[in-house]
Amino acid sequence: MAAPALAGYPAGMTDPQAGPIETLRHDGRARDELRPSFFVRDFTEFAAGSVLAVSGRTKVLCTASVEEDVPRWMRGTRRGWVTAEYSLLPGSSPERVSREATKGRQSGRTQEIQRLIGRALRSVIDLEALGERQIVIDCDVLQADGGTRTAAISGAYVALHDACSRLCFSGAIASNPVREACGAVSVGLVEGVCMLDLDYAEDSAAEVDMNVVMTSTGRFVEVQGTAEGLPFARAELDEMLALAELGINQILEIQAEVLATPPTDRTQTVTG
Repeated sequence: MAAPALAGYPAGMTDPQAGPIETLRHDGRARDELRPSFFVRDFTEFAAGSVLAVSGRTKVLCTASVEEDVPRWMRGTRRGWVTAEYSLLPGSSPERVSREATKGRQSGRTQEIQRLIGRALRSVIDLEALGERQIVIDCDVLQADGGTRTAAISGAYVALHDACSRLCFSGAIASNPVREACGAVSVGLVEGVCMLDLDYAEDSAAEVDMNVVMTSTGRFVEVQGTAEGLPFARAELDEMLALAELGINQILEIQAEVLATPPTDRTQTVTG
């Protein structure tokens, strides 16, 4: 479904020089429209939180595993930790992606994305309330069609929330340490047009590619924007951020709808 018009512009319009917001893209979407997006909880059985995040043809399996320990440098602090790992699996793209383990090291891209996911999740959790334990989020891309890191963040939040809820069920913690929600989306300029939620075809042709992470209180966690050709103007930046906010608000609504139903109590999964 199409998002509402951008704030400050008439319905169906953004910047008067940019044209109608209903401009269709190669897949029929309006430029302010998300790909069909949803989250499937408990996609696998054994992790404390397990979510299949789907954004169009992009599919990411996000699992949250609880470890009753923290990194060595955090021992004795009475604070927990949330960290993330990310990988593109073989078969996730038309040409086979080799497992990085066979190369003996992770690529710079993988390390960057892992740090981004970890930062995003730590921004919305009370690490003291988590206690001295670690939650590891694994984000494995099953199918990649652009926006894998943003889909990973949005899905990882749901998996983290379920894991923390199950820690509450087990009595390990008194209350859910997740303070607010977190979502992410991509935006960009493609042939001079600002677009929301780029797929691979659009991302590979974009003059500007930007990933935005926000919380449910409307605060930014991260804005990653790069001009691939000509530098972009402040007005274009403002429009991309406005589109990102629209898209993330919709993602937050989808997350909230999913999480409105508590997860099943699988105490043995969390504590075993």
